[in-house]
Amino acid sequence: MRRENYTDLLALIAVARERSFTRAAAQLGVSQSALSHTIRSLETRLGVRLLTRTTRSVAPTEAGERLIRTIAPRFEEIDTELTAIAEFRDKPAGTIRITATDYATETVLWPRLSPILHDYPDLKVEIITDYGLSDLVADRYDIGIRQGDQVAKDMIAVRLAPPMRMAIVGAPKYLKRHTPPKIPRDLTEHACINLRLPTLGGFYPWELKKGKREVQVRVDGQLAFNGTYPMLAAALSGYGLAYVPADLAQPHVAAGRLVELLDDWCPTFPGWHACYAHRRASSRAMSVVIDAIRYRKPAAKL
Repeated sequence: MRRENYTDLLALIAVARERSFTRAAAQLGVSQSALSHTIRSLETRLGVRLLTRTTRSVAPTEAGERLIRTIAPRFEEIDTELTAIAEFRDKPAGTIRITATDYATETVLWPRLSPILHDYPDLKVEIITDYGLSDLVADRYDIGIRQGDQVAKDMIAVRLAPPMRMAIVGAPKYLKRHTPPKIPRDLTEHACINLRLPTLGGFYPWELKKGKREVQVRVDGQLAFNGTYPMLAAALSGYGLAYVPADLAQPHVAAGRLVELLDDWCPTFPGWHACYAHRRASSRAMSVVIDAIRYRKPAAKL
């Protein structure tokens, strides 16, 4: 295959990864029709069908899967080496793609990254809000922000925050109309604000713990969101109970806008960590980002 056709292979990998010509075209910065023509030309030259197309999805054929499985790691190695060469520049450069929840972005990532970005104009940071625990390698992320117990064993993990406690909260006007829950089972009788998870399309079960007793309560209510902040806003408006990070709710609890419930059942999770593959550890751009966002214990008061 001529070298100028290598871009066709990259196009094939993008379509297979996105399972969509539309999303792959947007990612590559070309039109959908041009991308379709590129794939058809590649299939014609090779004399074999590489993708199966339907009205709703795109998937590799057996031949396409074999080709992609063989070549994708090679292109990944090339990208890694090109990034490594770029590290010889005077200042860190390149794009760091991060996947995180909205809460982690607002409370950890942005406050710590924003002060350093002016110092590194060639450093680009892309933050994708995601509750789906994306596959960092398959989805081409450099860093994933995860709770400590969600970090894959083959990843490097750097602590970003102390352990995080959760809280169940409701507005006083809601609690005037409903008897506050006394035990976890009572939550099933309340209007609760759900968090929709991308994985399996289900709702997040409220994980509660008291001593050695652990329960998962599947709640129901009128509202569901795919982010923490609209859940909190709905609770503040009196639409029901929400299960959110305690730090996020605390200012509203202190001001009397929210009431904390079942606090003896609300668990503490290991806290946010940045996880990334070993191959990215030597990148200067990664080093700058990780150093900026890593957790530093507050100085002891004299």
